[in-house]
Amino acid sequence: MRIGVRIALTVSAGLSAAGLFAAVQPHALAPAAGGWWDVSQSANGHEPTRVCVPTPDVLAQFEHRNARCTRVVIRDSGTTTEIHYTCADGGFGRSVMTLVTPRSLTVDTQGISGGLPFHYKLYARRMGDCQAGIARR
Repeated sequence: MRIGVRIALTVSAGLSAAGLFAAVQPHALAPAAGGWWDVSQSANGHEPTRVCVPTPDVLAQFEHRNARCTRVVIRDSGTTTEIHYTCADGGFGRSVMTLVTPRSLTVDTQGISGGLPFHYKLYARRMGDCQAGIARR
């Protein structure tokens, strides 16, 4: 198990590829690729939000997807990685991401957003490469 600071990444507004700086992806998520991901709070994918990300670890800060945040990998072992992030607006979170397959992962996330606590589980499925013609849902 690797414990310690692995990645620090400042995220510009939004989750679009143009709004991110490049970083090393956690080893646990290495088989997965960036692209269009459908993210839902339902395991069956009901009413997903579609986002384009350069690497799947960006989904760790889904609650703060439009905020400017710094992310740090604090655990990266097997198929699981734990990411802590802090945002410029005072929000923060901790997400445990588990790779199910290279096209599917879960995100158990919790933290503070807008001064209030949050905690929920997300199910993400990779839908393909980002293309200008695919609109966000």
